[in-house]
Amino acid sequence: MLENTLKERGSNYGTFDSNANTCQSIKELMRRHSSWVNMAPYQMESLDMIAHKLARILNGDPYYIDSWHDIAGYATLVENILKGEQRDLS
Repeated sequence: MLENTLKERGSNYGTFDSNANTCQSIKELMRRHSSWVNMAPYQMESLDMIAHKLARILNGDPYYIDSWHDIAGYATLVENILKGEQRDLS
């Protein structure tokens, strides 16, 4: 069963190793910018998750809609907090 999950994810997202390399490169680049230290933790986390999704798109199927949907979701979470419309989604 695990093997099937890994195979399915690999077809959508590429290999874990390739994703890890791409994702860590994106995150390293983000952390080099001076505004990084001025961000709130929720902004940093959102960008980390967006980096993760970008790596999946770059290494896997760029037409897999869930990855794009997730990026929009993480950006919307930050937008809602900045607008004072934070909602508890737990």
